[in-house]
Amino acid sequence: MSNVISHQIQLVNRPTGWPTPEDFRTVEVSYGELPMGHVRVVNEFISVDPYMRGRMNDTKSYIPPFELGATMTGGAVGRVVESTASEVPVDSVVLHQYGWRDVVQEEAAGFRIVQEIPGVPLSAYLGVLGMTGLTAYVGLTRIAPVAEGDTVFISGAAGAVGSTAGQIARLLGADRVIGSAGSDEKVAVLTERFGYTAAFNYKSAPVRTQLPQEAPQGIDVYFDNVGGDHLEAALDVLNRQGRVALCGAISAYNSEQTEPGPDNMANIIKQGLSLRGFTLGDHMDLASEFNQRMSTWFSNGQITYDETVVDGLENTVEAFLDMMRGANTGKMVVRTA
Repeated sequence: MSNVISHQIQLVNRPTGWPTPEDFRTVEVSYGELPMGHVRVVNEFISVDPYMRGRMNDTKSYIPPFELGATMTGGAVGRVVESTASEVPVDSVVLHQYGWRDVVQEEAAGFRIVQEIPGVPLSAYLGVLGMTGLTAYVGLTRIAPVAEGDTVFISGAAGAVGSTAGQIARLLGADRVIGSAGSDEKVAVLTERFGYTAAFNYKSAPVRTQLPQEAPQGIDVYFDNVGGDHLEAALDVLNRQGRVALCGAISAYNSEQTEPGPDNMANIIKQGLSLRGFTLGDHMDLASEFNQRMSTWFSNGQITYDETVVDGLENTVEAFLDMMRGANTGKMVVRTA
């Protein structure tokens, strides 16, 4: 195959507060003849995720920061168009972490073959069938395990992880699942589509006021995607031996000043609560178990999903910013093909 041009989006500035389009640039990279053991992939979908905002900062974390002048990495799914590696043949559908580009050419070891499911878009492997779904599963089985009859509260419930977590909580035996979202339309989607028992719009009144009304008997498990006022409200109503999975704190990701902590942390002691933060890389041993259970739930029609699809690699930065603002329902992906 002749030389191919790959369009790639790179980070060029470390944002202060909210990122802007000026913090990124698009470059053209020319790929020549394919070396032995490599594959060339045309991406069909790329992922934009909240954790990417943290990696734009040059601070110590569980994963190194993005390098300035380097192409943004992250989840993507595409199809192999050329291969010199027998284990990853042409026309395979593959997942990888080479991120924000339309064409990628790398060693075969960096790609994982996945099976096409009739009627299911490949983007599902970036969401409910992929890392997003696994994040929800790890949080509710290992970090803050759901027991039969529990009441579970999930913040950011209409997002990629939250919309999946609510359904998994029910499948694990929760009696009541309560969610928060940022609009009345999303609240309706939670109860009508994703099986939430109750939901509320956190913009319409303080979370501390609304959560006790929806959980008069308290909550047993809190899956935290938001932090801030949501965590504070959850600490008010967690029952004895309550469990909290600290997955994200999107409310503070773009803040230019340090946010004060909850004013009720003494409840952690009084109620014997367990709060545990997690990132997915430490729990990949659950991946095969998740794949098996999720495949069964999915094929039985017990799991549904939404996604927000933005067309065009050139719109990736705006899609990322929209996701950070909460404009998505379900997983936000960019269709590059």
